[in-house]
Amino acid sequence: MEKMTNSTIGLDVSKDTLDAHRLPDGAVKRFPNDAAGHKALIRWVKAKPVDRVVFEATGPYSRALELALTSAGLPAIKVNPRQARRFAEAIGKLAKTDAVDAVMLARMGKALELSTKPSPSPNILQLKELLLVRRALIKDQTAAKNRQKVTSLPIIEKMINLRITQIETDIADIDAEVARLIAQDPELAKRAAILTSIPGIGDLTAAFLLIEMPELGSIDAKQAASLAGLAPMTQASGTWKGKDHIRGGRAILRQALYMPALVATRFNPDLKRLYQRLIDTGKPPKLAITAVMRKLVVFANTLIKKGYAWNQKPACA
Repeated sequence: MEKMTNSTIGLDVSKDTLDAHRLPDGAVKRFPNDAAGHKALIRWVKAKPVDRVVFEATGPYSRALELALTSAGLPAIKVNPRQARRFAEAIGKLAKTDAVDAVMLARMGKALELSTKPSPSPNILQLKELLLVRRALIKDQTAAKNRQKVTSLPIIEKMINLRITQIETDIADIDAEVARLIAQDPELAKRAAILTSIPGIGDLTAAFLLIEMPELGSIDAKQAASLAGLAPMTQASGTWKGKDHIRGGRAILRQALYMPALVATRFNPDLKRLYQRLIDTGKPPKLAITAVMRKLVVFANTLIKKGYAWNQKPACA
């Protein structure tokens, strides 16, 4: 009897289509990127035992696909597009087409033996979409306010004012829906309460941490800092040593933590002392703020892991 070999499938995701490549047999198939196409893809994937289905994170184009794959119980693995591109360059695949990308993703999954992570709940996926729209609204709001400063026509000023008012209403509606979804989920509500107990972290930052860093509480301090892109990277070769710097990680988390870190330097006693100590030793303010951001992530991770709220002298300090 022939031994069954499990497969790795690479999926290139575009707005309208999904290109699939299966290893080791090299089978290829194209599907529409819609509900019917997702069902057909799932039937094709399930025709043979599969170890992993690898696809790139492509925002709105991959969100429904991810939910369909995980709901079908398939081992879906979403990878960072930059990491995928670097793998392609490392193996000498410089061409970029849908079919080539599907092959490359399958090879990447197989070579690196990528493993699945816990699937995000429907609640988390809804929250992620809400915050994605919120970020877009903030950009629109900034652009409208910039236009407001330079316009000289009353009719344009009226239109801009109406647009700004509508954006503010939309943002308030999204914030209310985010709060509602978190409150109706007991586990998310508990984690949010722990996060907002940390001086400097408000409801919105807590939501970003819950949604963009679901690993909080299940990893160690170094992993938490690394995921947020706040772990210092050492540069050294032989006798030469460069300056440590942060790199990679989830940029959206760094953006979400910047203002809370500034607030923490004033109202969080432990982090205020940390910031001042770094400044007193001659560290640049930007580096000191980065250190405070890193500490916020570490505190959040440890408190959620232990399941208790912040106090003046937490065990993670």
